[in-house]
Amino acid sequence: MTDENNSMKKSHVGMGIVFGFIFGAAIGFGLDNFVLWIGIGMSLGIVVGAILDMNQTKKKSEDQESSE
Repeated sequence: MTDENNSMKKSHVGMGIVFGFIFGAAIGFGLDNFVLWIGIGMSLGIVVGAILDMNQTKKKSEDQESSE
């Protein structure tokens, strides 16, 4: 059962969306353009989460290659 938990991929995209929403909402309230900044914040959160996922996948594949 522990092998199943270790093999599951953890995604950072969801957390990127949440933090992007919070960041975008804060800026949106300050600049009085809530909807625009939420969209921008969530978009940036998706991009940052995807980049983190790519780096995590790349690191895992390099670790597996070096252990063989």
